Amino acid sequence: MSEITREQVEHVANLARLQLTEEEAQGYTKDLNAILQFANKLNELDTSDVPPTSHATDVKNVMREDVNRPSLPREVALKNAPDQEDGQIKVPAVFE
Repeated sequence: MSEITREQVEHVANLARLQLTEEEAQGYTKDLNAILQFANKLNELDTSDVPPTSHATDVKNVMREDVNRPSLPREVALKNAPDQEDGQIKVPAVFE
């Protein structure tokens, strides 16, 4: 595993338009190398018997079935509308 150099940290900071102090560049170099060392430990695990997954848990469709049922009558739906016009709820214009 190769280590991240201070020059690489400064290069990425420059690309991101970040101005790092001397201490910050040194700290990020140390932190990023620690992260890489930890991630490299995962390569030591034997995962040959582990099936590939896209999620850590089973993903299910939690939505209810789409059932056709009667809706409110128009008069009831419009009863509490602050403003209505031609059987529709009237709202302020969003676009001019």
